[in-house]
Amino acid sequence: MKIAEGIYWVGARDWNRRIFDALIPLPRGTSYNAYLVTGDGGTALIDTVNPGFEAELEEKIRRLADPEEIDYIVMNHAEPDHAGAIPHMMKISPEAKLVTTEKGAKMARIFYRVPQERIRVVGDGEKISLGNKTLRFIEAPMLHWPETMFTYLEEDGILFTCDFFGAHLADGAYSDEVEDFQVHAQRYWGEIMMPYRTMAQKALEKIAGLEIHIIAPSHGPIHRKPELVLNAYKRWASGETLPKAVIAYVSMWNSTDTMVKQMAETLASEGVKITLHNLAITDIGDLARDLVDSRAIVLGAPTVLGGAHPLAVYAIYLFKVLRPPTKFAVILSSYGWGGAAVKHIQELLSGSKIEVVGALEINGPPTDEHMQQIIGIGKSLAQKIKMEGAQHGGSNRGRP
Repeated sequence: MKIAEGIYWVGARDWNRRIFDALIPLPRGTSYNAYLVTGDGGTALIDTVNPGFEAELEEKIRRLADPEEIDYIVMNHAEPDHAGAIPHMMKISPEAKLVTTEKGAKMARIFYRVPQERIRVVGDGEKISLGNKTLRFIEAPMLHWPETMFTYLEEDGILFTCDFFGAHLADGAYSDEVEDFQVHAQRYWGEIMMPYRTMAQKALEKIAGLEIHIIAPSHGPIHRKPELVLNAYKRWASGETLPKAVIAYVSMWNSTDTMVKQMAETLASEGVKITLHNLAITDIGDLARDLVDSRAIVLGAPTVLGGAHPLAVYAIYLFKVLRPPTKFAVILSSYGWGGAAVKHIQELLSGSKIEVVGALEINGPPTDEHMQQIIGIGKSLAQKIKMEGAQHGGSNRGRP
């Protein structure tokens, strides 16, 4: 696919992949975007593809150029879904140099056995000329590995950002053509970039002065209206939130289910947007997406063998490592013969700087009195959520 004069998408679409990192669901597959840049004084391949797609990458390149004439293979990021075809390309492009950061050079030697003499280390702001096209390299560490960099094609205003600004979608050439692209972009941010909000802010500041016409990430569609995804990333990186609560729960015999649904009704009646996630069946990517701009989380879990239900423990672990801008929490639990879930969840949340607005643990099914207590906790939580928005002019910039 031709993006601009002399610039082509030569990646691969993985329509059938349904899980990433044995963790992230891929309901609509993903793509591994690689780009061929041909100047009148040189040729560069920017990123490669996932292992298993080497032949497809080679075939697409051969339609445009002889691989032996490739001068540079740019490794913006060393993870195998983007760098896995480097050994294949280095073999069929015998004169090509691998271009990467200093930390990337070490990873290239370890993961892909690239000899040091075939690696060109570039620093922040360094350039490589392809004749009428100039590549400028911008270090962007911890987005989401330490060696990450962006590549900026100066003459065309194209920014190649690897994982940053990406989405796990196999369909769609351009993001403005994908009707629900924002949903998938937010999901991707929550799954991958949200723990690195501080580094994302620094990267956004670095590229603020660039003239960007196209953003070309290495997953999902290309952005030919870059302001749309740039504005979204600015909001998410700053921790801007909505008057919204995520309810994540698991229930064994419907008691916790009854409790969280009363909480949902209460919050909704107070004007708070809610998203409900039954942890027994929810898509973890959807949960991550909803945490991106939520001010509160309601955790519901029964006691199992002296602690919180294992699915709730898993969800809390994800919550802590994803580090969303969420400020408030409520804990709801029921038990049969011994209660311990609330204490366990409080212990798990320790160190997360989140304010627990209320907690309720009951023995057996909830009574009318319990339901009234939940309504009271819900109203208190709704007030906190709305006050947080009022203090920040309708939005909230969460903790870094």
